[in-house]
Amino acid sequence: MLITIPSVLSKDDVAQVRAHLDAAQWEDGSATAGPQSAEVKRNQQLSPTSEAAQTLGKFILQKLTTDPFFLSAALPSRILPPMFNKYETEETFGAHIDNAIRVNPLTQERLRTDLSMTLFLSEPEDYDGGELVVEDHYGTQTVKLPAGDMILYPATSLHEVTPVTRGARVSSFFWLQSMIRSDANRRILFDLDQTIQSLTTTIGANAAETVRLTGIYHNLIRTWAET
Repeated sequence: MLITIPSVLSKDDVAQVRAHLDAAQWEDGSATAGPQSAEVKRNQQLSPTSEAAQTLGKFILQKLTTDPFFLSAALPSRILPPMFNKYETEETFGAHIDNAIRVNPLTQERLRTDLSMTLFLSEPEDYDGGELVVEDHYGTQTVKLPAGDMILYPATSLHEVTPVTRGARVSSFFWLQSMIRSDANRRILFDLDQTIQSLTTTIGANAAETVRLTGIYHNLIRTWAET
């Protein structure tokens, strides 16, 4: 499932992050690509071990891991440190699928990539092109979000970033391992949790229907969760 997580960062937060990124030292993004991806990847990245990347990554994770909508959709177990990239004129990343296993550059811990995330740090009107195109079960989805919004999608998806023809597209990208490996099961749990939240508002958290569905939700997590 593709889910937009709105306002992970406020506009003031984005301005603060961009001030650091605009002053940072960027490097060739193909250095972190696998053999196949390197052939279609033309962009710039911040070194994941740089002070700027680590500081900004921690800031983003602090915001993200207190967002109830994100937690409902992702059910995260472990999250890789956010990375940062930039696409300027004629830069692009052709169609590819992310590596199934990635290594945390700070701890060397291995992590299964269940979900991919792109947090947009440029406003859509600041650049032309640069759309994230994701193929999923419902067809091809084209994504270009306001700065501060994030897209969450299965890491199994074929996806690409179209060539930038004007301006610069700056974003943070990273991956997580979910407690729920199956995308289909995560979708069921997300829909169920959102229904519970709606019932809590309309009929109350202690209503019999709300309590019953909450029990079903947690019992499904017990059945499907991997810790």
